[in-house]
This record gives sequence, C-alpha cells and structure tokens, in this order.
Amino acid sequence: MRQYELMMIIDPETDERTLPAMVEKLLTVVKAEGGSVDETDIWGRRRLAYDIKKKSEGLYVVTTLTMGTDTAKELDRQLGLNESVLRFKLQRPTV
Repeated sequence: MRQYELMMIIDPETDERTLPAMVEKLLTVVKAEGGSVDETDIWGRRRLAYDIKKKSEGLYVVTTLTMGTDTAKELDRQLGLNESVLRFKLQRPTV
C-alpha cells in the first residue's frame, strides 16, 4: 500500500452541501479494494486560471489516500469518466 494525494476540481454547479457525500461516493473504489481515505480537505469555490469546459470557477477538494497501485489505476479511470469532475491529479506525495 502506498500513500497518494488527490486533487480534484468539481463542477461549480454541484451543490456545496452535497459535496462531501459526492466525494465519498467517488472514493468508494478505494475502500472497496482495501485502501483508506486518510484525510479530506474541501477548499470550496475558487476561480480558475483559465476556463475548463466553459466554467470559470470550480470546487476544489484535496484528499490523502492509502491504496495499492491497481486501485490507483481504477480510481484514475473512474474519475476520468465522471462528468462532474472537471480536472484531477493523482500523485504520490514528495517526502
């Protein structure tokens, strides 16, 4: 198991009250494969440097995860397919 850091920019039309539940649903693959969600930090609505899918704002979420490499590949695939995720970056944190 390795540690990863995930940063997501969620569609700003998503209701901020339902955002924690939506993030939990996106990360179910991690828990299903025996990994863990160590920390989730919701930064809230921020202005984007440039428009992404004709949106000038996004909801930022940063999460620390512990999971295997196969789970990371599956999470990457599922996040890419989800239309409410504008952008995401999954990486191993530098020490």
